Amino acid sequence: MTNKIVLEIRAGAGGDEAAIFAGDLARMYQKYAARKGWGFAILDSNETSLNGYKSLVAEISGEGVREALKNESGVHRVQRVPKTEKSGRVHTSTASVAVLPIVEAKEVQVNPNDLELTLSRAGGPGGQNVNKVETAVRILHKPSGIVVSSRVERSQHANREKAMEILRAKLYEIEQLKASGNLTDIRRQQIGSGDRSEKIRTYNVPQDRITDHRINKKWGRIESILDGNMDPIIEAFKKFPAAQN
Repeated sequence: MTNKIVLEIRAGAGGDEAAIFAGDLARMYQKYAARKGWGFAILDSNETSLNGYKSLVAEISGEGVREALKNESGVHRVQRVPKTEKSGRVHTSTASVAVLPIVEAKEVQVNPNDLELTLSRAGGPGGQNVNKVETAVRILHKPSGIVVSSRVERSQHANREKAMEILRAKLYEIEQLKASGNLTDIRRQQIGSGDRSEKIRTYNVPQDRITDHRINKKWGRIESILDGNMDPIIEAFKKFPAAQN
C-alpha cells in the first residue's frame, strides 16, 4: 500500500442540486487536504454549471490519508434550499463518495489483452499542447466493465499510468470484497445507488447540523466543515472503531 488514495465522487438523486453538492464535497476534501499538507490532483471530472460535478476522480497523497478518509465512503445526503430553487423549498439530494487505496502494480495483475484503450484530446487548462495532442486516456477493463480515465497530465504515458492506478485500486477493492464474501453488500454500502435512503451522513443546512448515521454523532457549523475543517468528524471515528470500514 502507498500513502495515496483514489477519491471518487458522483452526483446521485437530485438533478442539478446533486451535482452542486458533489462539487461542495469535492472542495471540502480538497481544502481538507490542503490543511493537512497533502497533495490533491483531479484526474478526471464531468463538470456542470454552478460549480457542480456529475462525477470527479482525484488522487490524494500524504501521510495518514487512508486512515483519515477511509470512513468517507458511502452516500452523503444534503437538505437545503438549492441555488436553483425560486420558491424557497428545501430539497434533499445525494452524492456518493468512494475512497480506494492505491496499490502497487505487483499487488494486482492486469492482463493487457483485457484492456481497451481510447485516446482523445484533453480539455481544460494546460496550454496549447493539451488541445493539439491526444493526451487524455480512457481504459475499459473488459472482464469487469470498469471504465477509468485520466486527462490531467500533459503526456499520454503519464495519463495512462494514472488511469492504471485507478483501475488497479478498483480491481483490488473487488478482490478484497470477494475474499470477504461481501462484494454486493459492501460495494452497495460504499457506492450505493445514490438513493436518498442509502445515506451514511446527512448535511441539514437549515438546522446547521451534520449527522453521521453510523455512529449517531452530530456536529454544527456546516459551513466551516464544508470549508475543509473536517477534523471533528475524522476524530470522532477514532472513538468508534466498530463503525469504521
